[in-house]
Amino acid sequence: MAHLVIDTSALLAVLLNEPTRPALVSATAGYELVGAPTLPWEVGNALVSGFRQKRLSASHVLQAWRSYQAVPVRLVDIDSERALEIALQVGVYAYDAYVLETARAERLPLLTLDRGLQRAARTLGLRMREIGP
Repeated sequence: MAHLVIDTSALLAVLLNEPTRPALVSATAGYELVGAPTLPWEVGNALVSGFRQKRLSASHVLQAWRSYQAVPVRLVDIDSERALEIALQVGVYAYDAYVLETARAERLPLLTLDRGLQRAARTLGLRMREIGP
């Protein structure tokens, strides 16, 4: 089975039933999903942020979290110092660098909806998994 690194933006789009959901589900079919070790914290933080910004109700946050827990994502250990070096090199936040380091270390393509993360991945020569319309 092929493997694919997925980030928070792509997972949230699926969990929150955003318009890109069908394309993301299609793009991940047949892949084992791999995530940075920080993925659960990032998903939880994003959901709470949506609640605080009044975009999500408390029940929607909890339902999305339960759905996240049902998604089979293998979290991998990474070299955090190398991730920080990447953050400094390409000018991204540490959490984005953890995702980039996961893709680099595992030698896997990355699926993200985050344009900044896409640019950084390309700068580093990482492979990307594109989504269709």
